[in-house]
Amino acid sequence: MTIGAATSFTLLGQNLLLIPQKAIYWVEQKMLIIADVHFGKVGHFRKAGIAVPRDMEQSDLATLSDLIHEYHPQKLLFLGDLFHSDMNNDWDWFILWRSQFPALQIILIKGNHDIIADSHYQNLNIELHDQLLAAPFLMLHHPLADEDLQKAGGYVLCGHIHPGVNLSGKARQNITLPCFAFGSKQAILPSFGKFTGRVAIRSQQTDKIFAVLKDKVIAIA
Repeated sequence: MTIGAATSFTLLGQNLLLIPQKAIYWVEQKMLIIADVHFGKVGHFRKAGIAVPRDMEQSDLATLSDLIHEYHPQKLLFLGDLFHSDMNNDWDWFILWRSQFPALQIILIKGNHDIIADSHYQNLNIELHDQLLAAPFLMLHHPLADEDLQKAGGYVLCGHIHPGVNLSGKARQNITLPCFAFGSKQAILPSFGKFTGRVAIRSQQTDKIFAVLKDKVIAIA
């Protein structure tokens, strides 16, 4: 797979690369940051009798591997909802994938879907946190309300919402694209997993919005 062109964005003196595969590479920390992968969602739906292509999970893992080979991060940080629900056969694929990168430090900020026992992650040498301060950023899963942002110990990077931005064309056509949404005190990352939806979010005048296209990320506000 060819990795598309990343867009450079400087925030609080830190250099961030916004990648079309819906990830951020934090240059100074050599950290790859990803939100809402939802591994296991395909298996969860298939188990319920809903027809979903079986290879979709392997596609997300392959994309993640390509990003690691491209950027050579020392740390991989998941902003919650790494695995969609309880244990299923897709976990075996994840174990195999983890074995290919034994030296990579992996950190999971636990999200509302991360209900698998901590011991399963710990057996794969994955660190677990409810939140993590990596100055100047505070890593969370859920976005904070405005009143809580005033008390946060750092600029928040989070996920959970699966943000999208709605674009309209001259012929009244509409499309909602995944996006990176940067506010004055908080940024919400797009969902990494291909088998996830997106919700159009309202942006304020002070927000910086980057829409994700197939092979590039573009600033639209």
